[in-house]
Amino acid sequence: MVYIYQCHLTLLEPTFFSSQEISNYFQTAPLVGNYALAYALGLCQTPYFNDGSILYQEHLAALNEQGIYITPATLTGPARFLLAQFNAQPDAYWYAMANNTIVTRPDGAWTEKQGSAWYVKTNTGEKKKVGLENRPQHGRIRFLAIDNEAIFYVISHQPYQPPSYIRLGKFMSKARVTATAATYTEVEAQAITVPFLLNPADLSPETTLLTFDLVNVPPTPLVKNGVVNGRCYRLNTTTHLPVGMRFGVDL
Repeated sequence: MVYIYQCHLTLLEPTFFSSQEISNYFQTAPLVGNYALAYALGLCQTPYFNDGSILYQEHLAALNEQGIYITPATLTGPARFLLAQFNAQPDAYWYAMANNTIVTRPDGAWTEKQGSAWYVKTNTGEKKKVGLENRPQHGRIRFLAIDNEAIFYVISHQPYQPPSYIRLGKFMSKARVTATAATYTEVEAQAITVPFLLNPADLSPETTLLTFDLVNVPPTPLVKNGVVNGRCYRLNTTTHLPVGMRFGVDL
């Protein structure tokens, strides 16, 4: 037996995921991926310090072992966005704009430029090259606006109660979650349309994805309006969930 919960997500603060970067314009796609939801719901724990390692395989495979799966969140209405500008320049008395970094002068030290590289020197004679930083210095950013609403589903082998409030995105924006247990029957579906978002990497080998609209977002593309064959959980006349979905990170 599995338990299926329909979860209603409401954004309470502007929310940003870097879905697409065009020059200095950073866009958020009108959705929330299921990897992000797994972490936001507290089902996966991100280490406080990280050396840049990607831990999706380790963390999400543990959810597969527990028998719990989360679908991506699909907006229930037209997406609303908030456009803002940002400036990452330091609030220092002196700074210089360099290639992929902003050079500042610490107290008791001075800076020196050699070619295109900058160095910081101290009174002890120590000389350290200013490293490049993989972060934008200024630009425009498109958030999902407050009050956007979305639906996602939790499929679990055990009863589950999500937290009432979660944090999402690069800036840990607040969102509200309400969950309702869903009743279902298991059916053999033929050319059934699933109007909400699915992660194609998570589908069971017994599910055939016939046609779909591709949504190309990191870290994994999603599909919408997929037409599928295979076993499905039938929640109502318009809502079907493919049976056997699990995070596709085991390989």
